[in-house]
Amino acid sequence: MTRIIGGFAGSLALRSPTAGTRPTTDRVREAVFGALDAQDAVRGARVLDLYSGTGALGLEAAPRGAAAVTLVDRVHGAVRVGKENAALVRRAAPRGAVPEIVVTSSPVQTFLGGSLGEWDLVFLDPPYELGPVELGHNLAALVPRLSTEAVVVVERSARDAPVEPPEGLELVRRRDYGETAIYYLAPSQSA
Repeated sequence: MTRIIGGFAGSLALRSPTAGTRPTTDRVREAVFGALDAQDAVRGARVLDLYSGTGALGLEAAPRGAAAVTLVDRVHGAVRVGKENAALVRRAAPRGAVPEIVVTSSPVQTFLGGSLGEWDLVFLDPPYELGPVELGHNLAALVPRLSTEAVVVVERSARDAPVEPPEGLELVRRRDYGETAIYYLAPSQSA
């Protein structure tokens, strides 16, 4: 069972689609958010969760003080569950502090090609079968939509070839948790 780990919704159980998603484990989310909290990358951030599935990554940011969260997935079941989970998080919010959460049904590349605005924190947790070329297209489309201090977190199988950041992004670090590899990327200083 997937749960929100911290913030005002700590221990809130999230719903999961019956098939087609691979939620990030609590252990990995706890490690990722520990690192992000240490950088003060969540509070006040505009968060984008691509290939959101249950929405666990983006929704973990909401009760930790994110300014706004957008969940993007093209799978109908994931979008439905993402909306249900967003409603659960909103209901858990203290009066007057209900987070802004938007759930969008769209292919990631289409969303990135038409989205407006700038993002401070982005999660990409695509299906492991998504190839490096398509992942590279997603990352390249993100570059012009990132704030100067943005953090991009990519989850992949630890067995996959390393993530190759496109021009405009650089690898900050990689952390492995069993079969899961987490890549932290940031806008290039020369960009």
